Amino acid sequence: MNVNKKTVLKRFANRKQGIIDEYEMRRYAVLIPLIEIEKEMHILFEVRAKHMNRQPGEICFPGGMVDSSDRTPGDAAVRELCEEVGVSEEYISLTGSLDRMVSPFNQIIYPYVGFLNRSAPMSPNQEEVDELFTVPLSFFLDMEPERHDVYLNVEAGCSFPYEHLPGGKNYQWKKGVIPEYFYFYKDYVIWGLTARIIKHFIDELNVNDK
Repeated sequence: MNVNKKTVLKRFANRKQGIIDEYEMRRYAVLIPLIEIEKEMHILFEVRAKHMNRQPGEICFPGGMVDSSDRTPGDAAVRELCEEVGVSEEYISLTGSLDRMVSPFNQIIYPYVGFLNRSAPMSPNQEEVDELFTVPLSFFLDMEPERHDVYLNVEAGCSFPYEHLPGGKNYQWKKGVIPEYFYFYKDYVIWGLTARIIKHFIDELNVNDK
């Protein structure tokens, strides 16, 4: 292949920036469901079923893995909301997206914001959901979450070719830091990925309100 300046310009001049290895990672979509209760905006949350293998009893948004049948991650977020909350798609209005999150665990999360009609009949899927509850949006607007950092250390595989690195086995790997946020509402503890998405959502609301 003969590559010259024209070739490079043609390929990259109008290319939209993506994420390296995006489609090699596990892709998940979540939806922040906003619901109006007594003229005040609330956020709907799930409590994960206690018999689940992953994160039993924890608080999350409706969401799950993006399937090959989903046209977009947004479609996946709506589908998961319908399946988990037991609500018809006609009661959901997908509004827009937040920033994508690349986790250190080979995952990409696509968060979305949408409205759920207050009159929507709900029948939570008991295989996945123990409880639904709402929190007034004003709670998060007025509340600064607690922050506690989690540190990640690098552990290379036994066949890692240290001989090619400056310093060999004494190579100075960087230590990863994950900020973990905590919101405490009544008896509920909202933390982890869910809390990070809430904080990002609130930060965006505050930026656009200035």
